[in-house]
Amino acid sequence: MTRRRSGISADPRDGGDRTVGSDAPPAAAGWPGPQGSDDLVEGLPRMSQKVQGVVARAKGAPVTLETIVVPDPGPGEAVVKVQACGVCHTDLHYREGGINDDFPFLLGHEAAGIVEAVGPGVSEVAPGDYVVLNWRAVCGQCRSCLRGRPQYCFATHNATQKMTLEDGTVLSPALGIGAFVEKTLVAAGQCTKVDPAAPPQVAGLLGCGVMAGLGAAMNTGNVQRGDTVAVIGCGGVGNAAVAGARLVGARRIIAVDIDDRKLGWATDFGATHVVNSSTTDAVEAIRELTDGHGADVVIDAVGRPETYTQAFHARDLAGTVVLVGVPTPDMRLDIPLIDVFGRGGSLKSSWYGDCLPSRDFPTLIELYLQGRLPLDHFVSETIGLGDVEAAFEKMHRGEVLRSVVLL
Repeated sequence: MTRRRSGISADPRDGGDRTVGSDAPPAAAGWPGPQGSDDLVEGLPRMSQKVQGVVARAKGAPVTLETIVVPDPGPGEAVVKVQACGVCHTDLHYREGGINDDFPFLLGHEAAGIVEAVGPGVSEVAPGDYVVLNWRAVCGQCRSCLRGRPQYCFATHNATQKMTLEDGTVLSPALGIGAFVEKTLVAAGQCTKVDPAAPPQVAGLLGCGVMAGLGAAMNTGNVQRGDTVAVIGCGGVGNAAVAGARLVGARRIIAVDIDDRKLGWATDFGATHVVNSSTTDAVEAIRELTDGHGADVVIDAVGRPETYTQAFHARDLAGTVVLVGVPTPDMRLDIPLIDVFGRGGSLKSSWYGDCLPSRDFPTLIELYLQGRLPLDHFVSETIGLGDVEAAFEKMHRGEVLRSVVLL
């Protein structure tokens, strides 16, 4: 083990500069240093790394490529070398101030990579593990976890330490991850091991949007073999819902959108019928395609009052509506309460597809490797860190399902 001088030293193995972290407790005080790192010596403070990442500094401002200081992992934490990260609408919501105003944000969260180092007490992952990052690191102790429902964990956790800019400004990582960056610090529970045979630009998609859509159909909506399903909104999340409905054996899958290009994508993912709601009444079309009854499960992947109202009226009696599209705080819904009572069934929201990463990610990767789940079809293009702003524009115009940053 080689002793390093204080200050900055180039590490040719990872391409990042390393600096002594003045706020870190020395090993002699009970912190032995992260596993997987040979840059720490007993009695010396732990180190930090300097890497490049994408930051939103202010509401609506274009994102910038910045130098990020990443601490070595403390107890319960891991540093992950990011290999790929998808450009998700949630990142754009952060940039636009639609989530909160804790600027600056380190964007990116839909990612896969390799665990580089772990802190004390970490047993679920080790350096060298290939992982998908998740934003549902279950606590195991909340009332939901203790009742055997960890997929609804009410106390998910993130890394305790903070990544910063070079001047010490604390960054808010998107969804507690921050993965448009060469390396990121996360809670070890946010790392889910999967088969490394799946390429990172594919595996990382499960970190958010694709999992949200698949889970909206398979978990929240509980689509069964022989069901009829309608999906309103056929971007990345909606088409993942289409793919999920197909995977579990829905007999009729109706895709609804105002963009014929997106409806074409939906057909590729398994839609049996498509409806362009800019020219056709979506509710009437869905009823006609389901023998006048409405669909067993209707998934709103847009998240607007207009689309939710369509979903509500397009379902069969005792059917299920699943809201997976994210509304804005100002949106309101006006549906007669007697209709809610009279139509029966379930009105559900789907948060992260009600997934349990440790259960769902490995299974879905296995289905992809078997050729049963076309995750690779969601990747419209691969880009670099400097192309994220342009990718936001393409996403806003509906030109891509997913742009994926490769590092």
